[in-house]
Amino acid sequence: MIKRLALITSISIGVWSLLTGCDDDISEQSEMADSIFISGTILTLNKTDEVAQAVAVKNGNILAVGSDSEIAHFIGDETQVVNLQGSTLIPGFYDAHSHFVMTGMVGLYQINLNSPPIGTVESIENIIALLEEKANNIPAGDWIEGFGYDDTLLVEGRHPTRDDLDRASTEHPILITHTSGHLAVANSLALELAGITNATPQPEGGVIRKDEDGEPTGVLDEPPAFDQVGKLIPAMTTEQMLAAIRYASDIYAAKGVTTANSGLASIELISLLKMASEQDDLLNVHVIAWPTLEDSQQAYDLALNNDKLIIGGIKEVADGSIQGYSGYLSEPYYTPFNGDADYRGYPRHDREKLADRIMKIHSAGRQVFLHANGDAAIDDALYAFRKAQEAFPREDTRHTLIHAQMAREDQLDEMAELGLIPSFFQLHTYYWGDRHRDIFMGPERAFRMSPTKSAADRGMRFTIHTDTPVVPMDPMLMIWSAVNRVSTSGQVIGREQSITALEALRATTINSAFQNFEDHIKGSIEPGKLADFTILAENPLKVDPIRIKDIQILEAIVGGDSIYKTML
Repeated sequence: MIKRLALITSISIGVWSLLTGCDDDISEQSEMADSIFISGTILTLNKTDEVAQAVAVKNGNILAVGSDSEIAHFIGDETQVVNLQGSTLIPGFYDAHSHFVMTGMVGLYQINLNSPPIGTVESIENIIALLEEKANNIPAGDWIEGFGYDDTLLVEGRHPTRDDLDRASTEHPILITHTSGHLAVANSLALELAGITNATPQPEGGVIRKDEDGEPTGVLDEPPAFDQVGKLIPAMTTEQMLAAIRYASDIYAAKGVTTANSGLASIELISLLKMASEQDDLLNVHVIAWPTLEDSQQAYDLALNNDKLIIGGIKEVADGSIQGYSGYLSEPYYTPFNGDADYRGYPRHDREKLADRIMKIHSAGRQVFLHANGDAAIDDALYAFRKAQEAFPREDTRHTLIHAQMAREDQLDEMAELGLIPSFFQLHTYYWGDRHRDIFMGPERAFRMSPTKSAADRGMRFTIHTDTPVVPMDPMLMIWSAVNRVSTSGQVIGREQSITALEALRATTINSAFQNFEDHIKGSIEPGKLADFTILAENPLKVDPIRIKDIQILEAIVGGDSIYKTML
């Protein structure tokens, strides 16, 4: 349990002297702390990974780090003392990649269609029942949305179709999104409203799935296909969106995240984040937003009034998802898709078009965050980055490959040569590891997906992320997964790619801050940096590695202020 003690000068100095053996004239110190944290394990994650005992905070920044007796010098009349009582204080978790605003929207306004261990849906019949329940409680014509179904975890072993969703309602347009976020299913009314018929051509970078008669099945692959339906859904009100931002903020804070990411954010979402950042009670974490290329200039032109919202690099997409069969591979999928033994997925853009988009961002001096799952997509990405560097040489770009799931050894070598940062979707080994091994990739490729150890062996800076709401925000589970690589069935998925708890912790703090050019103010516990902390009940570097995921988040602190505290 964490105690917060407001100390009166005469008592605090006397007690402090007894506790620390420090009898200096504390009251004469010129720079007194607003708060100090004592008697804990402080994992600084500085360049030498020093471990301290106490830390002092002033005006939202770290004033000093050291032993209890050293930090005693910063106690003043108004200093608040936090007795950690042996708990572990680390830099606040820095979310390397997720979809912050979308997390709030899905959580508040869409039906949860996830299967265990995230949700309860086990069949298409379960999905229909949930959708029908919603339909029975809203007016005809209102849209129904759901998120998180996974065809490979449904007893039917397939995607729902328009006919399935029509059983829930023919009077409400329905759109449900796959857990990957890369596929969706629409009912007949939604398809009709979008004008999607057997004559609709296939969009570039997406697929409208059709049956043997050429009729749309309702399954839509990738945004170029399902956005034709999604764009018809009425926009939420400002009040609804701000409520979603607050909801997401609370979720992230409860998991110890002090800086969140909103990837692939439109100017509308970024403007709402700006509005939330200017109100006291809506956004209690920092958010770094990555705009789309099309909206980037408007985003960079926004006048930001505080440090709650940061506009980072530009998000681009090279392919889809492995579990959605839209990840772009150099070799065919392990289990053929639709009986096609040569099927390798497909890119969002052809190689030269992707290179042109990367060139535009790079030549403008901006940073690129490029989604690339399959190794063929990574080949295209490396071609694009090399071409951009040859045309416009730049140092320290920190261009980042998001997911980098099936990166090969030779591709990691080239990433290191180009100075690229791989950000691995580590929790795939937990949530989809068994199916990658048995369905999508086969054992050999599955066992080296998210190759964190290979990256570490090359001395590369890498990060790991959750891609929330694809899976729930949970940094401790993510660290546990990177260390143990255990699937939901309890099987180890590629032990040789396991990393240490320290490497995983750095990948969720200082490396993530570095990835976003914020390592000078965040990511480690050093004087002058922001006082963004997460307090853990136990030390993840000392517990049995299999217990890391069970370590409790006791408190999250942003700029010296508590934003979440466990009720003990």
